[in-house]
Amino acid sequence: MNEKEQDGGRNPDGTFAAGNPGGPGNPHAARVAQLRKALFDTVTEQDMQDVIRALVDAAKGGDIQAARILFDRILGKPLEADILERIENLENQIGDKT
Repeated sequence: MNEKEQDGGRNPDGTFAAGNPGGPGNPHAARVAQLRKALFDTVTEQDMQDVIRALVDAAKGGDIQAARILFDRILGKPLEADILERIENLENQIGDKT
């Protein structure tokens, strides 16, 4: 076993040494890329508009899950009230110090 194999190809400070090939990477990345390409090659802009229209129609029809998905995608997920309260408290504390 040579010195590089003993230290795992790292410098004394733990960083990767020059010439270290790194790890094997994500073994599923190539497959995910193929699937993503197939999706982009297959789904048209009209398909997307049809799906969005169906989601809007479902939400208008009372489908709460459809409404939640729609709002989360358009407006972003809602912040927890606790976070908003903490931000307000911090802003007040900063205002008191100035």
